[in-house]
Amino acid sequence: MLYQIRHVTRFDYAEPVAFARNNLRLKPILWSGQQLEDHALIIEPQGRVFPARAEAGLANVVRLVVEQSARTLSIESRARVRVDRPVPMPDASDPVLADIARWARESRDASPAGPAAYLFPSPRIPLDRDIAAWCAADLDPERGVLDAALALALRIQREFAFDPAATLVDTPPREAFRKRGGVCQDFAQIMISGLRAAGLPAAYASGYIRTLPPPGKPRLVGADATHAWVLVWAGPALGWVGVDPTNGIWMAGDHIVVAIGRDYADVAPIDGIVLGWGAQQMRVSVDVEPLEQVPA
Repeated sequence: MLYQIRHVTRFDYAEPVAFARNNLRLKPILWSGQQLEDHALIIEPQGRVFPARAEAGLANVVRLVVEQSARTLSIESRARVRVDRPVPMPDASDPVLADIARWARESRDASPAGPAAYLFPSPRIPLDRDIAAWCAADLDPERGVLDAALALALRIQREFAFDPAATLVDTPPREAFRKRGGVCQDFAQIMISGLRAAGLPAAYASGYIRTLPPPGKPRLVGADATHAWVLVWAGPALGWVGVDPTNGIWMAGDHIVVAIGRDYADVAPIDGIVLGWGAQQMRVSVDVEPLEQVPA
């Protein structure tokens, strides 16, 4: 499948802002099953854009500096991405969770994609006793890794309500868990917290999901916005496998990965500072347009 993605973020300031410096993580990364064919940034007013270092996780980071007075700042990202990613199929020969946990502890892979970096609590995803106990029902150490990951994602989808009014971007996983509601970020964080509590490497994936479903299929939750889901390390042979607890599905042909990290702080599409005073309003729109269907 070939996708055309348009992601527009607009800041409106009550009073002119004299200076803005932002980190942008909007260019999809190179990842298994997807290929970036084109990417462009359109920024108004124009500023200086230059590469920056990803402090954690896997992300294409650029720094934007705007040094002129402005009442608005518009950042538009346009990308063309080809996705050809099969749906994972659990099998009796899959490694069990006990082996995954042991292999991750023994791993000497210090790269950004190494499993050891995603074993431990992170600033936005602490371990929580209640979440760990609830997730443990699906995480028997002798259960196959793919079977367990999908079972946990499906239970989150069944038992939690998608409710954008229930949480904010900085709501901790414990609060969303208590409310049994939230958005894709909350569901991903809850699942990651439970997996890490069981000694399993779990990463936070940020990106997009197709806007228009195939004929006869229901619309996926999380379209028309950035989306979040979970990557589970399934051992040296299977590697990182994505699962989407918001929709109860695997990461396959409907998902486009933009960035991967320990939690949202590593992969936020835009963060930074402005010099000014008064209120600001941010509006975001995302359109993911399928351009062609990959032949079966």
